[in-house]
Amino acid sequence: MSDDTLISTPLTADLLRGALELERTEHGVLPHRLPARARAQCDDGQLALAESQPSGVRLALRTRATVVELDTLPTKRAYVGAPARPDGVYDLLVDGRLSGRASVTGGNVLTVDMTTGSTTATPGPVGTVRFDGLPAGTKDVEIWLPHNETTELVDLRSDAPVEPVPDRGRPVWLHHGSSISHGSDAASPTTTWPALAAALGGVELINLGLGGSALLDPFTARVLRDTPADLISVKIGINLVNTDLMRLRAFAPAVHGFLDTIREGHPDTPLLVVSPILCPLHEDTPGPSAPDLSALSTGRLRFRAVGDPAETAAGKLTLRIIRAELDRIVRQRAAEDPRLHHLDGRELYGEADATGLPLPDGLHPDAATHRRMGERFAALAFAPGGPLTGTAE
Repeated sequence: MSDDTLISTPLTADLLRGALELERTEHGVLPHRLPARARAQCDDGQLALAESQPSGVRLALRTRATVVELDTLPTKRAYVGAPARPDGVYDLLVDGRLSGRASVTGGNVLTVDMTTGSTTATPGPVGTVRFDGLPAGTKDVEIWLPHNETTELVDLRSDAPVEPVPDRGRPVWLHHGSSISHGSDAASPTTTWPALAAALGGVELINLGLGGSALLDPFTARVLRDTPADLISVKIGINLVNTDLMRLRAFAPAVHGFLDTIREGHPDTPLLVVSPILCPLHEDTPGPSAPDLSALSTGRLRFRAVGDPAETAAGKLTLRIIRAELDRIVRQRAAEDPRLHHLDGRELYGEADATGLPLPDGLHPDAATHRRMGERFAALAFAPGGPLTGTAE
């Protein structure tokens, strides 16, 4: 039960980082990572779920408060036949240091039957996450929302007034990618690989990692074009294979068009194109991916590739083909665009890593791999002379 002596503060956009839009709901506000115009151009349920999950979204408060409470209405996912997923995690940072973790029980539940693709929604109650014992004095407090739970914000309370954290002068890094960038099986919102890389690189993250939805959609390119940023990266490939969305003939022009659109709004911004990390499932076997029903029957969630390697002759995509094409495209464009760069995703997670840290479900990295990828990305991209410093040659 909340403390009636606490001060309630309206939940407004200036208290949030990492969200591109706030939607007023019956209960409060819902952070979105794609604006309404983009959402209106695609009715895919997977995209709607992914963009409403607030990966990288955090409350950023300057306050003397020693107690902060946040009422939320989460939407949790459950998979028929698979073990229950843990509740989403809220990370508390005080002056940039992790100072607490908590979860909200209850909430809505979206149950997915992977054998049929059907979903069932069950409503649930609002819950409260409470952080107390914060140090006295003025400080910057961040509450990172669960990266894998749609989270409506209902009420913010504290025992002292709060105000937005002022601009700290850090470069804004805008990143787009798949579920791996979204956070997949990371332990918490500040330990997704982009969040870790941002902390190590001293940049402000806007994470447009969209689970299952890094598909070179024109509306996503326009969002990247129109979002203010100092540094931009796009991680392209795995979703195009595991959805079997397009063939090689369409892929290269689509990449060019995606990059052209970004450059309309950011003509001189450092822009890094990242190819897929190693995924043995799809290195040489096209998609689509499908749940492994034999594993699901034993309570494990795993995926398998159902394409035929011979189909590459007809233009089907594999990760190896995509990496080669991205390298070729960036080399071609970089002759006239010196701030465009390419990073082979296997430098973040490659053959040697797969031996000790295999992808548990065949597609997604675990928490230890997220940490390794974040550390490597920061060292490769944000270090002096790196492609996202603006000084690379």
